[in-house]
Amino acid sequence: MVHQDRYGLPLSTSSPTAASAYRDGVDRMLSAWPGAAEAFDRAIKDDPEFTLAHIARARVHSFYQQGEAARKEAAHARDLVKRRGSEREKSHVETLALAAEGRLPAALSSALKHVESWPRDAVVLSLPLGAFGLFAFSGMADHDRARQDLCERYVSHYGEDWWFLSNYGWSMTENGQVKKGRAMTERAFDLRRNNAYAAHALLHAMFEDGSVADADALVTQWIGTYERSGILHGHIRWHQALGALERDDAARALSIYADVLQPSATAAPPLNVMSDCASLLWRLEAYGHTVPKQLWADADAYARKYFPKMSLPFVEMHMALLAAATGNQAALEERLNAVEQRLAEGKLPAGPVVPKICRAMSAFAGKDYAACARHLEDVLGEVVRIGGSHAQREIVEDTFIVALIRSGELKRARTLLDARLHRRPSARDKRWQRAAA
Repeated sequence: MVHQDRYGLPLSTSSPTAASAYRDGVDRMLSAWPGAAEAFDRAIKDDPEFTLAHIARARVHSFYQQGEAARKEAAHARDLVKRRGSEREKSHVETLALAAEGRLPAALSSALKHVESWPRDAVVLSLPLGAFGLFAFSGMADHDRARQDLCERYVSHYGEDWWFLSNYGWSMTENGQVKKGRAMTERAFDLRRNNAYAAHALLHAMFEDGSVADADALVTQWIGTYERSGILHGHIRWHQALGALERDDAARALSIYADVLQPSATAAPPLNVMSDCASLLWRLEAYGHTVPKQLWADADAYARKYFPKMSLPFVEMHMALLAAATGNQAALEERLNAVEQRLAEGKLPAGPVVPKICRAMSAFAGKDYAACARHLEDVLGEVVRIGGSHAQREIVEDTFIVALIRSGELKRARTLLDARLHRRPSARDKRWQRAAA
């Protein structure tokens, strides 16, 4: 009997138990549900030479920045697949191994080539998608469009599949088709409620259409079904904290931070912890609220432990927030020098937007709001290149607007706020509009 994954692709294992555990692990991984690592471990225990289980385990290691373990599993999977694996599995393993090794451009190229032959290989197709996917971190200015295009290319292969609809809907939302994106994401969520990925994508749609009350209700009603160990648990509550700030409720935002976001309280991957902490604390201060210095110090210490050297542009922006907020100019300059060196060598696909943002945040923290605005005014249209989601990147535009208001550039601030309010209702933007009047 030939065992298959949930998408009908054959698996090179003779063990029904291993095949079942692998299918369970993939569903948990694609839905950001707890238990994926344990499921892959069960598959490996039952069939130690089950190649796809090993490379999937490497993928989960990568999520948690367990680089050495990820590379070790990837190397083992490469060895195994040479002896036991189909052409699809060899290509699958190589693509995920490249990602585990941090060779992101090669991984993206390999993933796109792979799905041309095997469009229903959802694990590989998942790599370019999402806010932390290979497209988002490619430095492309049109990665939101690229994700939607990719989904549209293969939509006929998936039908009413909960995973695919989650991604297709979110790609529409990020690409500006919010109404369609929200409807599709809601469909996906209805198909599988144990789907943190869809819940998260739906929160992004609600963010984009200004449905703050809907987002808060969704989190409140659903989060009890999702264990705190879930990879997106803290980030989903981060969205709820953004809603609190929209209502000018800093106390609630700080309460959420203390409960699930700060490093001592979360089991989330380092990239999520670092970016969620830095961005929420920065928003609080930029919006005029007081943040205890110890919160900044703890977040900064955590971030420097996990990101000691130059990393992705998305990381560098958030490390700049932490360095600027804690007054660590030496750390900021050290990272800026590394970024600018990479830029000079032509090895920074995101381009000059990265150092510009970093210098702007430093100026803002130093209360040189005019300088902050100068750094940002020429690159606002390029911020998308750093990756992440629109909700995460909006912190840059928010900082620009506040800098304009505080430096007396009220007309320019009003122009930006008018455009944002035309796109979606926002109590916060209305407060700023009054301040700029």
